[in-house]
Amino acid sequence: MIDDDPLGPLDPDFAAQFVRDDRRPPCQLYLISPTDVTGTFPDRLRRALGAGPVAAFQYRVKGIDQHEAARLAEPLQRICADHDVAFIVNDSIALAKRLGADGVHLGQGDGDPAEARAALGPGGQIGVTCHDSRHLAMVAGEAGADYVAFGAFHPTATKVVEHHADPVLLSWWSTMFELPCVAIGGITPANAAPLVAAGADFLAVSGAVWNHDEARAVQAFITAMIR
Repeated sequence: MIDDDPLGPLDPDFAAQFVRDDRRPPCQLYLISPTDVTGTFPDRLRRALGAGPVAAFQYRVKGIDQHEAARLAEPLQRICADHDVAFIVNDSIALAKRLGADGVHLGQGDGDPAEARAALGPGGQIGVTCHDSRHLAMVAGEAGADYVAFGAFHPTATKVVEHHADPVLLSWWSTMFELPCVAIGGITPANAAPLVAAGADFLAVSGAVWNHDEARAVQAFITAMIR
């Protein structure tokens, strides 16, 4: 883990002593869209959500204006509603408000939870990327975030990786705080189980689903998460 956290490094023995609290809900799957959601993607999303329980879907598109992003989002939002899956918009509080989305996920430069809360209301789900930093996660929690996301835990082609997190971070967070934590970055069915055991409340996945048969990939994740 690249330690730029002002709290300093975690004791590596913390992970060895960690036992997941059975009072926390079981770990759940959090799908992130590819950046291209045109063509047959709505059908693929419907197939993925029908393959097993998914808690949330993050709408993450790049390089298009808000009008086009809203147009492409509408069928996906309906599919999520049909499957009782939370529809979360990546980066844009304005787009989340325009769509009446279930929530927004904020990077460190995308606004703050208080701004998002004012726009989306008390029921909006607000997540914040915290990289490998306990400090950033605590700041996000104090500002009203509903969940914090740590990563990347593994190499990923989805985005440029600047921060590398260690699973012990999940263990520490879930021991110290009730606020849910999301693990993200290069997660596959083959490497998911240790992150669940370390304390992740959600696994955020993209390429491991959309670069394959999406239904089989979701089923493989569900199997890996309950072992």
